[in-house]
Amino acid sequence: TTLSIEGMFKYFRKRFASHLTERSRRRARLVSKDGRCNIEFGNVEEQSRFVFLVDIWTTILDLRWRYKMTIFISAFLGSWFLFGLLWYVVAYIHKDLPEFSPSINHTPCVENINGLTSAFLFSLETQVTIGYGFRCVTEQCATAIFLLIFQSILGVIINSFMCGAILAKISRSKKRAKTITFSKNAVISKRGGKLCLLIRVANLRKSLLIGSHIYGKLLKTTITPEGETIILDQVNIDFVVDAGNENLFFISPLTIYHVIDRTSPFFHMSVETILQQDFELVVFLDGTVEATSATCQVRTSYIPEEVLWGYRFAPIVSKTKEGKYRVDFHNFSKTVEVETPHCAFCLYNEKDAKAKAKRGYDNPGFILSEVNETSDTKM
Repeated sequence: TTLSIEGMFKYFRKRFASHLTERSRRRARLVSKDGRCNIEFGNVEEQSRFVFLVDIWTTILDLRWRYKMTIFISAFLGSWFLFGLLWYVVAYIHKDLPEFSPSINHTPCVENINGLTSAFLFSLETQVTIGYGFRCVTEQCATAIFLLIFQSILGVIINSFMCGAILAKISRSKKRAKTITFSKNAVISKRGGKLCLLIRVANLRKSLLIGSHIYGKLLKTTITPEGETIILDQVNIDFVVDAGNENLFFISPLTIYHVIDRTSPFFHMSVETILQQDFELVVFLDGTVEATSATCQVRTSYIPEEVLWGYRFAPIVSKTKEGKYRVDFHNFSKTVEVETPHCAFCLYNEKDAKAKAKRGYDNPGFILSEVNETSDTKM
């Protein structure tokens, strides 16, 4: 009983350790499955941080909605309250307030400002051009007229900037990228007699991406002949479909593939060693949104655990009885196991061997030994 309990503890400890290892490995990726880049910048100089304020428009657009709405509300409330204080100061200096007991013939700079609250209300009405008609500026004070003009101009600038930022945030092409989806896994199998890495991508909208272009980057750690270690070294990965990798007719899901030839970084990998590799395959899809003519980029990534060797994607497009084409997204990421060479090197060696056999090549290692014939016989 004691041995069985110890064996159980060892089993669970091993499973837990492997789970932690797999979890930490899955987290160590530069690009998440939804396209977000997992990177942070440390020890940035103060001068570099000031550059973000210089490019305030891009900074505002990149902010999250909760921060953007906080700035939006704070900008309006702050300007209303600031000008409310200024209107109160004008009324105080001109002695328009009730505590100064103005005479009946006294003409105030602003009618019906009796304190800080009424000054704030007049500031709000002025900046948003409500115009209730109860409080108004008179021609008595040039300071009040100048302040009215300045607040009106500044209010238009704040309205234009904040409303434009919100509109630009809503219409950004990043939202269009949410309707482009990649398969959960990449697969490696034979296609057209060649060993290929295949990925499926689909457009969930009927509107097209114009001028689409697909390409990939393989991120890995390499060591140069000089001994320099390069982290996140980038290697170009060419992806194509049957009609090329540019100007795709992206109306139905496409299966893009990368041919694993002798120039491919996957050439020296096999079904036994691919899980031992440390790489991240990042796939990009660039295009122009048909509705807005804005450029759009979609990206995702695959780590070795998400590359299935010896599988292909299940069929997804069929034709109905009414003559329409139907896309079944239930099979979008579904894979089917197929017979596949366990490495690209073996496939090409097999092809070379078959080609030589067809040409009738002799085995150069075969040597014919001659036998000396004699007339002696034994009876």
